[in-house]
Amino acid sequence: MEDLDQFRLETRAWLEENCPASMREPVRSDKDATWGGRNPVFAHPDQKVWMDRMGARGWTVPDWPAAYGGGGLSAAETKILREEMARLKCRNPLNSFGISMLGPALLKYGTEEQKLEHLPKIARGEIRWCQGYSEPGAGSDLAGLQTSAEDAGDHFIINGQKVWTSYADQADWIFCLVRTDKTVKQAGISFLLFDMASEGVSTRPILLISGYSPFCETFFDNVKVPKANLLGELNKGWDVAKFLLGHEREMISGFGLAGTGGDPLIEAARLGLDPILRAQIALFEVRSKAFGAMSEKFIDELKSGKAHPAQPSMMKYYGTELNKARYELMMAAGGSDALEWESGASNHGHAARAWLRTKGNSIEGGTSEVQLNIVAKRILDLPGA
Repeated sequence: MEDLDQFRLETRAWLEENCPASMREPVRSDKDATWGGRNPVFAHPDQKVWMDRMGARGWTVPDWPAAYGGGGLSAAETKILREEMARLKCRNPLNSFGISMLGPALLKYGTEEQKLEHLPKIARGEIRWCQGYSEPGAGSDLAGLQTSAEDAGDHFIINGQKVWTSYADQADWIFCLVRTDKTVKQAGISFLLFDMASEGVSTRPILLISGYSPFCETFFDNVKVPKANLLGELNKGWDVAKFLLGHEREMISGFGLAGTGGDPLIEAARLGLDPILRAQIALFEVRSKAFGAMSEKFIDELKSGKAHPAQPSMMKYYGTELNKARYELMMAAGGSDALEWESGASNHGHAARAWLRTKGNSIEGGTSEVQLNIVAKRILDLPGA
């Protein structure tokens, strides 16, 4: 305990000295977040400073082994770091699908060469990743995917299409599910890693109702991928995919962890006279704190291997419902003014656009209906239809 107390004091001192003041302010938009990559775009120069400082200590991925760019911290030390960052209101130094999704899969299924090649670059924010899962006609029924990988000796030839590929037009590499055996469903899928700059890869943004285009259609036309980029065994990519989905659903469930504190619309409503709205805000805060406690327990169980395999579905469902409820409250608090779309006074409709974006939370990472079916079958042990 004394060692942990000392670690807390040292961590607090380091964060206070090294986290720029601008990185202790809330992220205002997706562009205000730090994504890294080969050609990163920073809204503020302190984003790079903060990412580089945390990356140098391995604290962008504090619980990864130091050999792979991580901090090598224990679970208790990682928790302390998160607590101290929250106390100082430090921003996440790096948002990355490589950290939240691919990294855990690489640690479990990757060869030593694959780990050494990719994990340190992920930890330092040098490569930005996207996820090639969903296809037209293969969303909830992901095992029905048709993007093919033909054996061509020392490499595969990839042909097909993915859809709803988040930030594909800005990503450097993709982790992608492909069909390597057309005679079976789950048992004929493999998991490949490849460069988005490869010849034959193209993307096309999809305009959403929010007015933004974070999702893309992604096309593969005779793309050559070395066999060394196969993660896990041939035709056993479904095992990797399911493991990764658990971490993706954990990530998405985190949308529900933030409270309503600090949002000007919510704070104005707290001081207002509408007792119904104030009661709704209070109920949301109670549910959010309860979910936070449950999430902390779940993450501890997940890291120790004691989590139920269906728990990520339960967490993903409730976390996304909470996030949608948060933005519904923001819109209710703002009234008709919150719907304003264009002016600088509304930050170009940030609240309204973010509210519309949350509608996708119950689709991405597995629809809410699918998650509830999993919970009903695997946790509640209810009979199938």
